[in-house]
Amino acid sequence: MQVDVVLAKFHNGVHGYSFSPNGFDLHLGDLVIVETEKGKDIVKIVKEKETIDDSELPEPLKNVIKMASEEDLKLAEESYKKAEALLPDVKKLVQEEGLEMKVISVESNYNFSRITVNFTAETRVDFRNLVKRLAETFKTRIELRQIGLRDTTRILGGYGPCGLECCCHKGFGINDHITIKMAKKQGLSLNPNSISGVCGKMLCCLAYENEYYSEVLKIMPKVGSRVVTPDGEGRVMYNDLLKQTVTVKFENESSSELKDYPAGDIKVKEKIV
Repeated sequence: MQVDVVLAKFHNGVHGYSFSPNGFDLHLGDLVIVETEKGKDIVKIVKEKETIDDSELPEPLKNVIKMASEEDLKLAEESYKKAEALLPDVKKLVQEEGLEMKVISVESNYNFSRITVNFTAETRVDFRNLVKRLAETFKTRIELRQIGLRDTTRILGGYGPCGLECCCHKGFGINDHITIKMAKKQGLSLNPNSISGVCGKMLCCLAYENEYYSEVLKIMPKVGSRVVTPDGEGRVMYNDLLKQTVTVKFENESSSELKDYPAGDIKVKEKIV
């Protein structure tokens, strides 16, 4: 069966979720209140309505309930700030319980009917008593969510080896499957220290930039190939994938000259398999 869906993200979320527009005329950036299994919440529309087969949906479709009002948005802002301010108190309760877990952040839905405590732990943690104490202290529904190193970096942020803010913190690459093949395409050293981010996992930017490198490699000759240039024949010594230039070596009796050419100015005469 064909159904209409919009894609939306929750506050501080990086993953998109499908919802039924439920008759609303929704556009990119709209803030709406939706139904979820955990109650109502505010989401931002990140992809406008499209029609898909319901077999593509990973779970039953929930509805957009209404457009978020100014009052809803004000309540949400107050709830988010209130939840963030609870971090020291939550950490104190964890310490009192003697639990081997590290609290990363505290988040809330838009009306503070539920708070989520994100934490990391090396072993299984029995936090049943902690949940009870949190609920008694903050008078709301409690959810504890164990996260990994990549999500921890996404939440806390930081700067990567490039000197820029971590891609995952800005929402790039975290949904992608990152492989060593991506690093090879980009001509990077395969030393783990060179291709790992501050979280210790492979750099998110490898996935974020993979499409560009995949397309550029289609027009670049392989290193070692024999090519014809405007100045004669030579052999490819290096490819600059960002500038899309090829360094060619000319050999004669007197010297070995190196010269750079735009990839479009050369033709491959002898390919390297």
